[in-house]
Amino acid sequence: MARVILICGLPGSGKTALARALARERRGVRLCPDEWLTVLEIDLYDEHARDLIETLQWRLAEELLQLGQSVVIEWGLWGRSERDALRHRCRELGVGVELRFLDVPVETLWQRVAARNADQPWGAAPIAQDDLLKWAEEFEAPDAEELAQFDGPEP
Repeated sequence: MARVILICGLPGSGKTALARALARERRGVRLCPDEWLTVLEIDLYDEHARDLIETLQWRLAEELLQLGQSVVIEWGLWGRSERDALRHRCRELGVGVELRFLDVPVETLWQRVAARNADQPWGAAPIAQDDLLKWAEEFEAPDAEELAQFDGPEP
């Protein structure tokens, strides 16, 4: 049965590794705006372009779901309203929706991001430690009440 798996976390939390593993396990299609932006040679910090790509990715996700294909959404999903909107859309479509939240200490995030900054393509758009700290403060982590509104993992 088709299902959406939402991956939620800050840079360096392991979203891509988890999304790739889940896509393999569930035979799902993984949608990651960072990869599309990189291939199109668009600045990873271009919020307008990111919004457009996420809109296109959601349209593709809906088509895939209608065909019975599961989808792994790797958008970060830093705000509750964003997660709520996707959950509501999935409920309207009649598909299950999981939320996988990667809660990683900021110190660990920075170690991973600093190492990644040296690699391509990420080195072309490095993340500064001050930005990561600011984002960690802005991030709305899902609480138990929110997590309870999502489906559990498929057996």
